[in-house]
Amino acid sequence: MTDRAVLVLLGLAVALFTALGIPAHATYGARVAVDEPQYLLTAMSIGRDGDLDISDELAGEAYRPFHRVDLPRQTRPVGVSATEISPHDPLLPVLLAVPMRLGGWVAAKAFLALVAGSLAALTAWTAMRRFGVSRQVAVGVVAAFSCAAPLATYATQVYPELPAALAVVGAVAAATAAPGRRSAAVLVVAVVALPWLSIKYVPVAGALAGIALWRWRRERRLPIVVAGVLGVFGAGYLIVHRGLYGGWTSYASSGAFADNGELSVVGTEPDYLGRTRRLVGLLVDDPFGLALWMPAWLLAPVAVGVLWRRRPAGAELLLMPLAVGWFVATFVALTMHGWWWPGRQVVVVLPLAVIGIAITVDVWPVARRMLVPAALIGIATWAWTTVEAITRRHVLVVDFEDTGNPWVQLWRLALPDGRQPTPTDSVLLTAWTVGVAALAWIGWNYAAPSTGASEIERSSMSATTVASRSGLRGAKPSRS
Repeated sequence: MTDRAVLVLLGLAVALFTALGIPAHATYGARVAVDEPQYLLTAMSIGRDGDLDISDELAGEAYRPFHRVDLPRQTRPVGVSATEISPHDPLLPVLLAVPMRLGGWVAAKAFLALVAGSLAALTAWTAMRRFGVSRQVAVGVVAAFSCAAPLATYATQVYPELPAALAVVGAVAAATAAPGRRSAAVLVVAVVALPWLSIKYVPVAGALAGIALWRWRRERRLPIVVAGVLGVFGAGYLIVHRGLYGGWTSYASSGAFADNGELSVVGTEPDYLGRTRRLVGLLVDDPFGLALWMPAWLLAPVAVGVLWRRRPAGAELLLMPLAVGWFVATFVALTMHGWWWPGRQVVVVLPLAVIGIAITVDVWPVARRMLVPAALIGIATWAWTTVEAITRRHVLVVDFEDTGNPWVQLWRLALPDGRQPTPTDSVLLTAWTVGVAALAWIGWNYAAPSTGASEIERSSMSATTVASRSGLRGAKPSRS
């Protein structure tokens, strides 16, 4: 079977598996909750009226099919016409406008499940073609993480996380290709899409653009042209937001930030020292850490150690955006403990960690033996959670941590709760901080040979490097 056929099957399988979560309840009174209704109403307005003004949808209670109780108001009138525009960037509603028009909230969620399938296929392709991972490992690793939380969760929750993750992987695939018009165009589209999905993705977009331009620095005009185009789109973003939302970001149209200004979205008196707990808490917090719901995420620090030590071609495109996304979730985000499913703040860069884990598993059999049982637990945990959310025994927001899953209830005893930490939680966080550092150290020291060209380096050399070492200076790198 060809690689293309395998990737298509992977994408379809992930889309179908994650689509099982479409009927899941976010809360006991709604299929969607918090910001999700805002995105759906805006998509509805675009499909019906061709604009972002949801005042008529709010007045007509158009949200009733997916939100039975009264909808909390997030908007405030903007401009002379006193339009009400949801305080969220508009690209996700634009993408959902046609599905919402054709099939309502069910079609909108089904579209996001297709995005999840596309993300899985592109992530596996990038691992194979750009980083030399074997097909079996790439497909297996990507399938495992795509069918577990939080990637599977946001496949049917109406947030921009998975479209943003798709843009990030697309940017990495473009930046690791041979420089040219096609790769530059893909990079520009991906980088420009990120801020229009959410302003919080700007740092990651900047990291991707900066690394790509540095990698292409030896090209004559390409970096200058790409930088100029990105600059024009950046200026357009600010101008459009100033006109539509009344500020530099979409948060300007929110009544919640009317008194303190749109930048208060990061907190009016942020405790940056206290936020350092998130550096490890994003991975191991109870219940908002990744590892509680998918233990295989504990391989991410190992993968970081491997990539940092071995530096395969393109490693900076995995490590730097991952670090930037983690930094934003740690120090810029208002909270990691919100009314959403855990991991929301880092979903945008998690596929980069998945690629790193695939590279590690491909060259280190011990990591493979660790991955299999951890991944099976994670997939089973998400399946259990989905059934509970569909039957309303528990829901995806409010009380998801009260799941009847015995594994989760047992595993969380070893994890620190960062919401109102007790001395015991502080001890556990310290222990896990040492443990995460130890995992990265293991990856640094033991995951690949210590002398000579490692398998990871050999498998991920670019065609240009291979040609130059063979003395074939005229050989052209592949554009695949």
